[in-house]
Amino acid sequence: MAMPLNAAAAALLCLGAFGPATASAASTPAGSGEDGSAAPSRFVPGPCPKTPRPIEALSTAKCGTLEVPEDRARPGGRTVRLAVAVVPAVSAKPARDPVVFMSGGPGGETFDDIPYLVSSGLNRDRDLIVMAQRGNLYNTPSLTCPELDRFYAESVGRPSYAPSTQRLMADAVKRCRDRLTADGVDLSAYNSTENAADFADLRTALGLKQWNVYGHSYGSDLALTYLRLHPRGIRAVALDSVTPPQSVSLPFAWESAREGLDNLYKACAAEPRCKSRYPDLERTLNEQVRKLDVRPLTLEVRPPQGGDPVKVVLDGGALLNVLVAKAIPFADVPAAIDELGRGRPERFARARAAASAEEAGQTAHGLTQSVVCGEWVPGHSASDVLDAGRRAFPDWPEPVQAQAPQLAFQEQMCRIWNVPDRTAVQRLATASTVPVLFVNGTFDMKTGASWAQRTARTLPHSTLVRIPGIGHWAVPQSPCAQKVLASFLARPTAPDTGCVAGLTPAPFTLTPK
Repeated sequence: MAMPLNAAAAALLCLGAFGPATASAASTPAGSGEDGSAAPSRFVPGPCPKTPRPIEALSTAKCGTLEVPEDRARPGGRTVRLAVAVVPAVSAKPARDPVVFMSGGPGGETFDDIPYLVSSGLNRDRDLIVMAQRGNLYNTPSLTCPELDRFYAESVGRPSYAPSTQRLMADAVKRCRDRLTADGVDLSAYNSTENAADFADLRTALGLKQWNVYGHSYGSDLALTYLRLHPRGIRAVALDSVTPPQSVSLPFAWESAREGLDNLYKACAAEPRCKSRYPDLERTLNEQVRKLDVRPLTLEVRPPQGGDPVKVVLDGGALLNVLVAKAIPFADVPAAIDELGRGRPERFARARAAASAEEAGQTAHGLTQSVVCGEWVPGHSASDVLDAGRRAFPDWPEPVQAQAPQLAFQEQMCRIWNVPDRTAVQRLATASTVPVLFVNGTFDMKTGASWAQRTARTLPHSTLVRIPGIGHWAVPQSPCAQKVLASFLARPTAPDTGCVAGLTPAPFTLTPK
């Protein structure tokens, strides 16, 4: 990708725009502790990452790497390098406080999110700062796991929760762990505490007095951790599809799935044409989950991205995970459930086949496993997960209830991954007077919208917004959410939420009987 200036000069020009203190920040250590203690962290200007598909915003971005300790408790230990991009504001007179983005996952590829952030207006009036969290693609080390990518691609043709599927996943997890540890990676250092300290170091290294934080999904978990541990310099925090660190766990996933699906059922019932055409959605889905758990369907279908047909197994677990993953557009979900009940499973099958064609090497599964196994899984037994599944969907079969949505076999995988239990230092509520915006979609089956209200109890200067008919990561999907976020960044204590009033979900797809 061509850049208008050489990368080092471009990055230095960007740093100069942040204020006079930044001229030397690129080559001097940054302090990471709130006590001002020095740490060997520094920003080094450099080229932007070479992404598989060109990202237009990177052609004008100023890039580099943040060098930080892998484990801050071990001075003189290994250094990791984190890719950073500063996307300039569109405005000719941008605000001096930029917005820094914290991506989801954990382990989601951050730079792929830049087009969505730009189209949502995140850099309209402010520079947008994006840093790949430790372990992400484009970092050193990168904790991608092609072993797990291959497993997930092949798993669409296997029963969701069969012992043979579990064994294959366990083998992939072990091979990835063995490879990373043989390379000298300390998997226990890839956690939310170190992640948060990385962002604190980045602000200091860039010479920024103040910035705003926007995080979605796991990024909201990280943003709340960051606000709790490193409050200095944070002007405002926006949380999209909040994942509260004090609550996130395997049982949490069941409650969120139930809430999002219930809201979709209610929205169909409130739309007369949908209610008339699909009067028994919940009963139909429950019947199909039970039926397919006993007798799974095996089909050959072409992935929606194109390519050759692939083998797909549809069983009870597959139906659940397709819905939670938002693999079928919400407007089409009632039609898909109805068609399934009438012996036409193609919509669900194509949606599941999509995972077979996803680009390998993008997700840092090593970061995923380290965070999930250290922070989300401990403290809850297998029976707790089963009980949560029973409460959420009492009519479903036990094999489905026993596995948290999108987190199958996680207890067994965490025994292989073997990182320390970090819940005592991580599973804590954040209390702060910093203004906080919560934006959640009512159809979100990954992080239920009601968690925002619970999380806001210790954040007295909070604004809560629910966007009807929207799923996970609401801002890129909703022009109204984009307006609210822009207003919040302009006036954190008095954002304009007027566009939310009167919003309704998009009409559902109606198919002939």
